[in-house]
Amino acid sequence: MIERAEKRPGRLIAGALLGLSILTSTATVLADEGPLMVEAWRGETRSGRQYETRVVDRLDGFRPADDVKLSRFGGWANGPPREATGFFHAEKVGDRWWLIDPDGYRFLHMAVNSVGIQRGPQFKAAFREKYTDDLDWAAKTLTMLAKTGFNGTGSWTDDDLLKQAPRRPVYTPKLSMLSEFGRSLKIAEMVPGHWGYPHSLAPIFHPDFEAFCNERAKAVADLRDDPYVLGYFSDNEIQLPRDTLDRNLKFATDEPAYTHYAHQVEVANDWFRRRHGGRLDLDAITDDDRQAWVGYTIDRYYTVVGRAIRQVDPNHMYLGSRLYGSEKSNPAVWQAAGKHLDVIAANIYGVWTPTEQVRQWAAWAGKPVIATEWYAKGQDSGMKNITGAGWTVATQQDRGRFYQNFTLGLLESGACVGWHWFKYADNDPMDTSSDPSNRDSNKGMLNYRYEPYTPLLDAMRELNTQAYPLTEFFSQ
Repeated sequence: MIERAEKRPGRLIAGALLGLSILTSTATVLADEGPLMVEAWRGETRSGRQYETRVVDRLDGFRPADDVKLSRFGGWANGPPREATGFFHAEKVGDRWWLIDPDGYRFLHMAVNSVGIQRGPQFKAAFREKYTDDLDWAAKTLTMLAKTGFNGTGSWTDDDLLKQAPRRPVYTPKLSMLSEFGRSLKIAEMVPGHWGYPHSLAPIFHPDFEAFCNERAKAVADLRDDPYVLGYFSDNEIQLPRDTLDRNLKFATDEPAYTHYAHQVEVANDWFRRRHGGRLDLDAITDDDRQAWVGYTIDRYYTVVGRAIRQVDPNHMYLGSRLYGSEKSNPAVWQAAGKHLDVIAANIYGVWTPTEQVRQWAAWAGKPVIATEWYAKGQDSGMKNITGAGWTVATQQDRGRFYQNFTLGLLESGACVGWHWFKYADNDPMDTSSDPSNRDSNKGMLNYRYEPYTPLLDAMRELNTQAYPLTEFFSQ
């Protein structure tokens, strides 16, 4: 298809929410015939590649419902409830996976990451102009999210502050088990997106890791009776490169960090010898060995961490560690996750339409998936958009189109029970203390003046408020 595009000067569009507004720039007008195409690229160089993109108002045969009833948690209150357990749980109903809310209603967790009062000098100046205090921000922010059709929050959210607001979200505490353990050993350092370790080796087999997890899990004791807790993340993006086995077997004994990895190296050596008839021939390492070792490692992690959490809180789901890298293509990882997790969290990048990928993961694991990190950046935001793994598109309208296409793919899979958009607000370019992957990029629903990107939010609301009827559309 050839797009018919015309350039329009930037204009001020009144914000649909809370009376706010945001300056938008170049718009693209598409021809009515043929599939809708959106140009998108990753990295700094614009590629010119077009992606076929589905949106709600062009979804053939779908008629938006005007009678979507919601439970107090944001579940689908149309129709009879399932079994009410008082807490969230996962259940397969027919051919589709669902979360079931504490009152028994089918539920999709539509959430936003990093919801909190933002750091950075530009945010601080805007906060003084827009909000009277922290609680005023919390109340207005949760109202904005609810009007946009979101029913919860994801990682890096100020849960304690938001609990004090009149409208409570369904939330997902993150315990940072492994990263805090690595920091206690003084071997963890911040790298783009997550915590890193020597040779990118997570110290999962360290002899002190289990005791550390048992102690740290005590922090959730006060949450065990809270029905608004969806479940727990234990970590974010654990480093598990494809050649994790090689890195363990070749760890030099004279390195300063070796004392923290000596037991792990011994475990890896014993494991490898058992697979190769007692021999330790590093030239004999196969790709099957590498995949199996990563699966064995993550199985150990889920065993230790899951047991620690459930000893303190048996009521809530364990969502895992937010898978993100090459381990997502490893069936052994998903099989291990399926043994231990209620729902499997994955950060999804480099995929425009995730339908088949999510179906494959759920088939490997026998459990549903929740998409815990994904986004697109708008070139019209005025930001450089250099950092971060997400897509870049031309306009805020295209960001909204990507949001709808991606979530339609998740819904079509029948195996996804929610999604967490990354993130609430843009990076403040003047905040140099942030994660290196979160600088000078348009990832947020709001800019660093707390103003919404209205075309994006309008598209989010259109999809979110129809998410439940859309499950019926795809089932048919």
